[in-house]
Amino acid sequence: MTSSSPARRLLLAIALPMLATSPEGAAAQRRAVPRRVAPRPATVDNGIIALPLNPIVPAAQRSCAARTPTGLGYTMLRPASGAKPTADATVLVNYIGYLAATGAVFDQNMRTPMPVGGVIPGFGQGLQLVAKGGVVRLCIPAALGYGAQGTGPIPANADLVFQVEVIDFKTAAELEALRKAEPAAPAGQTDAAPQP
Repeated sequence: MTSSSPARRLLLAIALPMLATSPEGAAAQRRAVPRRVAPRPATVDNGIIALPLNPIVPAAQRSCAARTPTGLGYTMLRPASGAKPTADATVLVNYIGYLAATGAVFDQNMRTPMPVGGVIPGFGQGLQLVAKGGVVRLCIPAALGYGAQGTGPIPANADLVFQVEVIDFKTAAELEALRKAEPAAPAGQTDAAPQP
């Protein structure tokens, strides 16, 4: 008997409804034919996004696991081994800064050089905890940050959180050696483009 024979079609027409009504047949039919759910149409949000775009960091990423004697909180997110920057070093970092209370991001930057001794105390202390290639979350109490004065988008007495990746660093001696190694520009030669 071929699949197109009238007898086979008649047999299927009689047997299929009976299979569907029996418990075994209904279960087999549910397994064999997945239900299709009609996709919901996408809705369009015509709301205007406020500028500047200020993301909010979740509460779980606003706390630290350990504290230094000065009160600086920290969590090593990606530990690294090797030498760590000293107070006279300059570091190259990727960072994001946000308020501990709300998670509102107030600053972020990549491949930024910073003198360890030239930043707020909590940030400088935190940089000295991380070797090259490491990532740390720093929970900086207001007393080690901007204190009662605040600055820009940072309110007075605000506790701060930073995620910092130390890309590289140079000690003051290494920076001085690099400066001495730079060839001096010949007299009368100026840069082609004016400097800001």
